[in-house]
Amino acid sequence: MRFRHPDGSTVHLAYCTNVHPAETLDGVLAQLRDHCEPVRRRLGRDRLGIGLWLAKDAAHALVTDPSALRGLRCELDRRGLEVVTLNGFPYEGFGAEEVKYRVYKPDWTDPERLEHTTALARVLAALLPDDVTEGSISTLPLAWRTPLPQPTTPPERTGAATDERDRAARTALLALAQRLDALRELTGRSIRLGLEPEPGCVVETTGDAIAPLTAIAHDRIGICVDTCHLATSFEDPHTALDALSAAGVPIVKSQLSAALHAEHPHLPEVRAALAAFDEPRFLHQTRTSTAAGLRGTDDLGEALKGEALPDAAPWRAHFHVPLHAAPAAPLTSTLPVLTTALARLVGGPRPLTHHLEVETYTWQALPPELRPRGRTQLADGIAAELTLARDLLTDLGLKELP
Repeated sequence: MRFRHPDGSTVHLAYCTNVHPAETLDGVLAQLRDHCEPVRRRLGRDRLGIGLWLAKDAAHALVTDPSALRGLRCELDRRGLEVVTLNGFPYEGFGAEEVKYRVYKPDWTDPERLEHTTALARVLAALLPDDVTEGSISTLPLAWRTPLPQPTTPPERTGAATDERDRAARTALLALAQRLDALRELTGRSIRLGLEPEPGCVVETTGDAIAPLTAIAHDRIGICVDTCHLATSFEDPHTALDALSAAGVPIVKSQLSAALHAEHPHLPEVRAALAAFDEPRFLHQTRTSTAAGLRGTDDLGEALKGEALPDAAPWRAHFHVPLHAAPAAPLTSTLPVLTTALARLVGGPRPLTHHLEVETYTWQALPPELRPRGRTQLADGIAAELTLARDLLTDLGLKELP
């Protein structure tokens, strides 16, 4: 979906296909037929933007076989779909029964992450619509946090290892930036990468992203602002986005998503409601804001055990809940954070980013009574999310384009 901003530029809205995880190219083609085109038809649109997730094997097949890449481009055109952004965070296995910490591997200290992201950039440059010259890729924020040193590990050696990992990650990102420059010269297409801050990672917040990104200082490497992650870390959207702008950090894309919010986590009925969202597939980092700072656990189940997390103030969990359907009381979602962030991102005199992506990948991880039953209900839900996002954009003065 495309929108004309009052400044005359085009803002793209897509939904991310990691909700239909496919590991192979054949799986991606089936995904377009079985899921993406039906969503487009429900919206009554001739064209629908999708944020493709391409696992390692699918990306490799496309980058090594020009005919396969041309075939995918033709299939997108035939089904009224377009791609201006890719989700490059998960590498493989996103449809596994248990993903959890696996989603952070390989990280940016592993050469395979650089090679995979390079392949994604090459694929995206070939998939961009003829009238679009800029594409975006979101990626993990360097790595999962460095483990705490063990008693047998001398502190000075731990610090040296951490510095070495930081250097390796930044070297890889600079190498990618150079490859993206070369790709621009070769194809005329500009592809940019956005680190996506996430609770528990080396770059956990937008503030954490400023130092490494200003150290890299390359306009092809910026940030992807995920509004669920922003809310989970209790970041104020205005403060966060103003700081990024002041530091000159480019906002490559934004993922429109909402976290799970519990206003009174000390109440037994609230904990019981939260427990229904404690599921085994994905990691649901949980945070609370205290006078001493942000406190958190790696997963929702850990927070619910005894006194692992202070419960005098609200909790937020990294669980992407459908935008249009907040959980029933006593829980709710952080949709207000999304709307505030979106107003700052695209509601001003010029957009801070031109790429927006609805990313609710947890439909099948919802409590059983809330899960869609079959493809039809899933397509209905995704279409409803996109309709809400569309309405938010038009309320901000953007005009939907055919």
